[in-house]
Amino acid sequence: MTKILDGFGKPCPMPLVMAKKEIDAGNCDIAVQVDNETAVKNLTRLAKKTGLAVSCDAIEGGWLMTFAEGDGGAPAEPDLSAAPAAGAACSTAGGCGYAVFVGKDHVGEGDGELGYNLMKMALYTLSESEVPPASLLFMNSGVKLVAGDEAQIIDSVKKLEEGGTEVLVCGTCLDFYGLKDALKVGEVSNMYDILGRMQEAAKVISL
Repeated sequence: MTKILDGFGKPCPMPLVMAKKEIDAGNCDIAVQVDNETAVKNLTRLAKKTGLAVSCDAIEGGWLMTFAEGDGGAPAEPDLSAAPAAGAACSTAGGCGYAVFVGKDHVGEGDGELGYNLMKMALYTLSESEVPPASLLFMNSGVKLVAGDEAQIIDSVKKLEEGGTEVLVCGTCLDFYGLKDALKVGEVSNMYDILGRMQEAAKVISL
């Protein structure tokens, strides 16, 4: 019997955490009621990551995300002998590569224009680095950078993404600033995944 989880009124990433706890406990026959598109995207990504099938049905006030065993069953164990993505050199003790956290749209405090230009230069420098970050994480006003019109910033982040850097952008932050439909590069994500990338990294650089 399918277990229904009520995610109505719960902010990101609570619906995701609720579903993941059930899946980790071995219960894949679940459905989650959610009332925002960010949760729909996050749960879809969770299903893909865990090898499960998921369907999305409109219900009163939102959507019902129903999980089930996929056609191929659980995904095979990853081949750990494969080469990691660029910038993601791993060690069991020290974590994987480094992550860059961008929590605002400027570097340092003082003159706003200078701080913005410094951020633009920092992202460009990262894109030209021989050892790019494994993850580039945008939160709070930092999301304005990847939802703005500054071509150099967008090009720098796209170059990093094409080179293997995972670019995650806080969906709650995009919603707060009214930028959900303006995102130009990166993947809409959530607090759970963003913190997870920090925990996995050997070190985290905050800009």
